[in-house]
Amino acid sequence: MNHFAHLVLSQPTVESAVGNLLGDFARGVDQQKLVPTIMAGLLNHRAVDRFTDSHPLVKEMKLTFSAGRRRFAGIALDIYFDHLLINHWSRFENRNLKSLIDELYQRMHAGHHLMPSENMRHVTRRIIEYDWFGSYRELDAIAESLNRVATRIRFANQFDNAIEDLQRNHDMIRDGFFEFYPQLQQHVLERAIELR
Repeated sequence: MNHFAHLVLSQPTVESAVGNLLGDFARGVDQQKLVPTIMAGLLNHRAVDRFTDSHPLVKEMKLTFSAGRRRFAGIALDIYFDHLLINHWSRFENRNLKSLIDELYQRMHAGHHLMPSENMRHVTRRIIEYDWFGSYRELDAIAESLNRVATRIRFANQFDNAIEDLQRNHDMIRDGFFEFYPQLQQHVLERAIELR
């Protein structure tokens, strides 16, 4: 799952938002120095990633990618899952989407001083400033996001234009997501990592 879904699956606090985002920025962070509420958010993020990466439906989706892109299929699916979640929001949630996105941006902004790396602060500033979550409705924004990821991979790869694989297999991925995501929601509820 990507930034939006991780925040949706977090608790409604600044510390939880920071912790649940931190999973993507934790390299080099001294976890011993994290306050317990942020550490719990980080553990929740990791539990979400483990459940997602090991789920049979997600594994099946990864196999639909062309051989040259399959190594990075998980990254592409994470971003695409945010697109699907936002576009089919009422299928999973009763909360008002626009209000929730505004709340998530407020929490991220309020948590900047708690973020342990400049890279994390930089990316979250960009998410807010350019309204990434609002833009995730549009397929063009997803394609652009995937292409940005491709430029950050430090070795030769064929990840560019990964949107082609996602579009080609859209119905299968969408239907798999509809089945998978409620199971993920239930998993987070049952684990209750941030409520201990």
